[in-house]
Amino acid sequence: MRVLLASALVFAALFQSQEARTFTGTITDSECANANHALMHMGDTDPECVKACLDFHAATFVLYDGSVTYALSDQTAPAPFAGRKVTVTGTLDEKTRRITVRSITAAN
Repeated sequence: MRVLLASALVFAALFQSQEARTFTGTITDSECANANHALMHMGDTDPECVKACLDFHAATFVLYDGSVTYALSDQTAPAPFAGRKVTVTGTLDEKTRRITVRSITAAN
């Protein structure tokens, strides 16, 4: 009985952690993870800096919500939103702060 109860609790915890959530923030790059592009001088605009950091510094797209930076599983979908505020829907791995992206849309 205890094994069954423990298994049920583990299953419930795993199932709950896989529910999609929404995160709102700015699509930026791992070199400018706090969305402060002034220090890098890699372009005249934030989107230009993000794209340059990806091209020249092997950076990756990340989401910065104003206090926390999240890695993104999908590195294709964020491209049109570089330097812009978005809403990302996906599941979060709390340990790695990595969002498994289901969708990205422009934020209001």
